[in-house]
Amino acid sequence: MPSSDKLVDAFNAQLGRELGASHLYIAIATFFDGEALPRLATFFYRQAAEERDHAMKFVKFIVDVDGKVAIPAVGAPKAEFKGAEEAVATALESERAVSRNIFDLVELARQENDYFAQRFLDWFVNEQREEEATMAGLLQVVRRASGVPQGLFHVEQYVARTGGGPLESPAATEEHGG
Repeated sequence: MPSSDKLVDAFNAQLGRELGASHLYIAIATFFDGEALPRLATFFYRQAAEERDHAMKFVKFIVDVDGKVAIPAVGAPKAEFKGAEEAVATALESERAVSRNIFDLVELARQENDYFAQRFLDWFVNEQREEEATMAGLLQVVRRASGVPQGLFHVEQYVARTGGGPLESPAATEEHGG
């Protein structure tokens, strides 16, 4: 069943935003690489690849519903950061913006009565919850470490232990079936 042109256009715009997020994460990763913080750099390089994968999910969906993929121009991301806190705060704000965009897409899919699109977007809603929690947790750790001697090295250890996300709580384990 084809999706409406309006929905396909909105999905194409989101495809561009996902690619833009990927570029932003590359910029953040290279900032951490330049600061000799390899675990933070690797974390953000992985995030960049994940955002590209998200863009490809939109490509696949558009193709599957007989839409025309129209990849929009993607502007250059912010490339200069005053420090780790600004870099991670920028990532968190980016995730919050993506969440707002996904919520707008869900609303549009509802208005269009496009159940395929609604189910497709369910995955992104859950993903954004995880992405925001991960970046908020990482920012909290970076802020906590900012006044500590060698604080960013502690953040590096945190990223090594957790992959950058918040430690899993017992409640989360129960939620996912233990």
